[in-house]
Amino acid sequence: MLKLKKLHTSWRALPRWLRISGIVMAIATASLFVLDRLNPITLDPPDESSIVLAEDGTPLRAYPSADGVWRHKVTMADVSPRYIAALVQYEDRYFYTHPGVNPAALVRGAWQWIANGHIVSGGSTLSMQVVRLIDGQNERTLWGKAKQSVRALQLEAHYSKAKILDYYLNYAPMGGMVEGVEMASRTYFGKPAKHLSHAEAAMLAVLPQSPTRNRPDREPARAQAMRDKVLARMQSSGAWSPEIVADAKMEHIVAQPPSNISATWLAPLAAERSKNEAKSKKSATQIVQTTIDANLQARIESLLQDRVRNLPPKASIAALVMENDSMFVRAYVGSADMHDVERSGHVDMTRAVRSPGSALKPFLYAMALDDGLIHSESLLSDAPQNFGGYAPGNFQATFSGPVSVTEALQRSLNVPAVDILERTQPIRFASRLRAGGLRMRMDEGATPNLSLILGGGGTTLEELVGAYRAFAVNGVAGKPRLSKDAPIVQNRMMSEGAAWIIRDILEGGSHPDKPAGDITSRPPFAWKTGTSFGFRDAWAVGVTDRYTIGIWLGRPDGTPNPGYFGANSAAPLARDIAAILPRSQKIRASRPTSV
Repeated sequence: MLKLKKLHTSWRALPRWLRISGIVMAIATASLFVLDRLNPITLDPPDESSIVLAEDGTPLRAYPSADGVWRHKVTMADVSPRYIAALVQYEDRYFYTHPGVNPAALVRGAWQWIANGHIVSGGSTLSMQVVRLIDGQNERTLWGKAKQSVRALQLEAHYSKAKILDYYLNYAPMGGMVEGVEMASRTYFGKPAKHLSHAEAAMLAVLPQSPTRNRPDREPARAQAMRDKVLARMQSSGAWSPEIVADAKMEHIVAQPPSNISATWLAPLAAERSKNEAKSKKSATQIVQTTIDANLQARIESLLQDRVRNLPPKASIAALVMENDSMFVRAYVGSADMHDVERSGHVDMTRAVRSPGSALKPFLYAMALDDGLIHSESLLSDAPQNFGGYAPGNFQATFSGPVSVTEALQRSLNVPAVDILERTQPIRFASRLRAGGLRMRMDEGATPNLSLILGGGGTTLEELVGAYRAFAVNGVAGKPRLSKDAPIVQNRMMSEGAAWIIRDILEGGSHPDKPAGDITSRPPFAWKTGTSFGFRDAWAVGVTDRYTIGIWLGRPDGTPNPGYFGANSAAPLARDIAAILPRSQKIRASRPTSV
């Protein structure tokens, strides 16, 4: 009580103006506290936009937010220091020292307003610009500036300078429905913001001042003039040397329009799948990382687009490349061109269930080897036979009589394969395939029968690729992984010895697609083709030491494609892909002692 009396006496002893000032400050502080609670500010807005990336960070496909905005969220570490320097120097050179507002700039702006009768320069800081982005208001009045100033002080009281700048980097308007420096850089210049030149950095630094009038794709002359204005500021401030600025001014403004965003997609069907899988797991879907090798993907997409032009109307191609050790998918082409409506480009044929034709034969021969039923030079009979009413013929409509297992597999003869399947039992064979991850789909109510080995069932390109891995990895199949977080699924399909023998047979075959002359520069490639009944599907699947490659060719609607079969259409393409794959330092394992 005594202390309160002393405090009261001390307060009364203060000058009147100081007491009034203290009361005003207390009321103002309390008011600001209440207003802060009633009208909070946040830098974490909901964002439905997302982007799917290749392994190296190259965007594969971007998805706009609900309001159609394209955005690729980054941090300062992902952006070129040239852009940060140009932005801060041109827009708010005292950004790192002021509390959210720059009193000197505000006074200058007010004086210009009084002198000219209208606002000449608003004195906005980057913090005030972020406030405008958050609140969605851009009032160019004194009252509007006052509100922005208070909100800027509020913003800086809650967030660091780095956090505020990160928000600007991601949400600054960049023309049309493009926001943020990263998406702007990739859209207009086709490169990540980390690699912006001095001229490009200056261009994007000034673009948000007038996103429509300064767009480099629509107004290149004005855009260049505004860019040069930023460059002059950088030189006069000493931030960039005269030589750097002179070189930057020599760059011409060349920019593609934002409407071309979808035209630059890579692996669009793989991206769609990755996004949906991430969403189904209820994970953060703003940035989805895949295992795709962007350079390899682009080369294979270009190769398929060239080949599909020579196919009949409505025919398409799919390709899948998996790295054997990691089971990472390095290239994923679900269709030759996603935008081609006539060829049903929106259908992902890596996951479509189709008849594999003879592509299953290597697994049957491996199973027979493991059962001790045959060895690689056992003699089989390629002659007309009737298997309980089932009388298969060969693709060439001729028979060869006694043939070795090696010849029967390399020439893909049907009668010897059906003979072996009868001895090993179709249901048992289908069960072995299923255990290895290769699930055969039958018609409703049907069970595996002798036609299974000639395509009397359905599977997918993805499952075939995973199963063929067994021929390169000691008999162990693996499920292709499109993300590094995907579980590792491996299953033994055959013994190490059987895998080695079958691969050796497939590598040594007389393949019709091999060019004449020396091909020793190409990597060893063990592969098998398949053609379904009626030329509906053409396949080629094979392995190198490092990769497994799968090709499907046909019409997505299942209509026959006469004259196109595995050996003359899918196999040459598979071989060309094998030739452009990165060379492996891995040495193939020596022959197992069991062989």
